[in-house]
Amino acid sequence: MGEEELIALRREKLERLREAGIDPYPARANRTHTAQEAVELLERSVDGNETVSVAGRVTALRRMGKAAFMDLRDGSGRVQAYFKQESLGVEPYELLQQTVDLGDFLGVTGSLFHTKTGEPTIEAQSYTVLAKALRPPPEKWHGLQDVEVRYRQRYLDLMSNAAVREIFVTRSRIIGEIRRFMDARGYLEVETPVLHGSAGGGAAKPFVTYHNALDRELHLRIALELHLKRLVVGGFDRVYEIGRIFRNEGVSTKYNPEFTMLESYEAYAEYNGLMEMVEEMISSVAGEVLGTTKVMNGDSEIDFAPPWPRVPLREAIRERSGVDFAEHTDAEGLRNAAAVSGVKVEPTWGRGKVIDELLTLHVEPHLIQPTFLTDYPVELSPLAKRKPENPGLVERFEFFIAGREVGNAYTELNDPIDQRERLIEQSRLRAA
Repeated sequence: MGEEELIALRREKLERLREAGIDPYPARANRTHTAQEAVELLERSVDGNETVSVAGRVTALRRMGKAAFMDLRDGSGRVQAYFKQESLGVEPYELLQQTVDLGDFLGVTGSLFHTKTGEPTIEAQSYTVLAKALRPPPEKWHGLQDVEVRYRQRYLDLMSNAAVREIFVTRSRIIGEIRRFMDARGYLEVETPVLHGSAGGGAAKPFVTYHNALDRELHLRIALELHLKRLVVGGFDRVYEIGRIFRNEGVSTKYNPEFTMLESYEAYAEYNGLMEMVEEMISSVAGEVLGTTKVMNGDSEIDFAPPWPRVPLREAIRERSGVDFAEHTDAEGLRNAAAVSGVKVEPTWGRGKVIDELLTLHVEPHLIQPTFLTDYPVELSPLAKRKPENPGLVERFEFFIAGREVGNAYTELNDPIDQRERLIEQSRLRAA
């Protein structure tokens, strides 16, 4: 049966409910317990005769003549409901059998008991249709696999995959713990403008929008940086923001054009202290949220416990590719060496771009355990302070987990003349 026919059939059931004097979309839902609370109450119960009212979506339905079982799922979990014609009455039971489908929302009131197989169950004394679903749930109700459907219709993914729901919950807890960590260290959380007069704080391509009242183009921010720095200039020594940023540069499995970033600034800090803060933050957040610093990623166990390795970028690239970028001071020589190592080099690339591609191809996939790469060439880092003992490098690190870059930080450049010269050079290379 096609989807349109299924929708038509559900509409007929909707009308039947209304003909029976039942509002299929009532304004109130009587709920005394969540599904999880009901299950926990039964486990604590002495006589097993507790009465509860729950509400949830019908995710499984098994009809057996004068009895039926349904699984009801809410935000806390799942509980089974048992319906008997003898308990409900002939007409209410028949209406239930003839009108309720997978995906509908029901309210159920009844007493808790365990089935012979030990399943926590509510024996329904009454029920209420809370919302009649006119569209059928996904064909693969349990475990939707179609990647395109899962990503474009995330609500179906959440309905069908318990593991995805758990990821959403875990993500929310992680953000909450990050806030607690930053607040405890004396950082002030702020919100800064999303609409900017000009793209800044990075080299990404922005999304452009239009402000009618001001009669001008504006850009969605590509970084949180500039306004946070202004707050430091204004006298706040430690600030941070967990905010949405937007980069108009395509889509891939590693990249989304809009994503959430944590960005922080601390006066008088330098990159060694920041590395210590990062490893402490991630390990402590993992401990609070997961109860351990160790997690599985595919076949690899990743341990967030500090200290993490700190590897100079030059050493990491040389070990994996055989290319020592310090030995190639001109762009052409470095491009040739990178090409020999397997990098598909473009003739217009400068040294910074070539080094970045060497990192991406040869080093990044191997950084499974949390690792800091440190001391980047100045060409790659226009905002970082030079190392006093080696002005060709800057005090910058990126950290990687499971073969992906997760974060970037540096000792902030505060020499205005040096800063201007580097930004001009960056603009020149971008124009080229």
